[in-house]
Amino acid sequence: MSLACVYSRARVGLESPLVTVEVHLANGLPAFHIVGLPEASVKESKDRVRSAIINCGYEFPAKRITINLAPADLPKEGGRFDLPIAVGILAASEQLPQVDLAQYEFAGELALSGELRAIVGEIPMAMACCKSGRTVILPAQNSEQASWVKKAKIHAIEHLTQLYPHFARQTVLPFVLEKPIETIETKNHLNISDVIGQPLAKRALPSPQI
Repeated sequence: MSLACVYSRARVGLESPLVTVEVHLANGLPAFHIVGLPEASVKESKDRVRSAIINCGYEFPAKRITINLAPADLPKEGGRFDLPIAVGILAASEQLPQVDLAQYEFAGELALSGELRAIVGEIPMAMACCKSGRTVILPAQNSEQASWVKKAKIHAIEHLTQLYPHFARQTVLPFVLEKPIETIETKNHLNISDVIGQPLAKRALPSPQI
């Protein structure tokens, strides 16, 4: 198989629209292209993904690799697409076990060693994945806040190498347990000095009654 499709999510304010990461491997001179309105941080993922795949013991395909981030008119930014791009390349080059990737959504920034680094916007992504019925695979650093979303199915990983044994049913990743947001007793704990910035808003507040 020279074509793979992996799902991820972009970050647009408080929304997390679906992004389909299409990976195609073709014969020809080795090249690596990312299309679909990627910003500079997304284009730089080429080097991170290549190093991560090699350092994890996989073979980086010596082919013409085209990555399409659809829809093409939606801006893509950040390192969150590193993990889905890497998964797509490994799936297209048949280095991952046969699994229905349509059941998953991926997001995470890769270190050159293959370790996962945290992303921004894990809560909106978990909410969107919950509505879609898919399981989201996120960096372990994002798992606590993502677990606040009720009924979300979440796998947390620390390294790219954890995916192969999960897909091969050798070491199945556990689901992150749902954690309710702790309630805060506001009567005695809130203080205006804890508010960062907003100087005009703070000056407009009425003076406390003594």
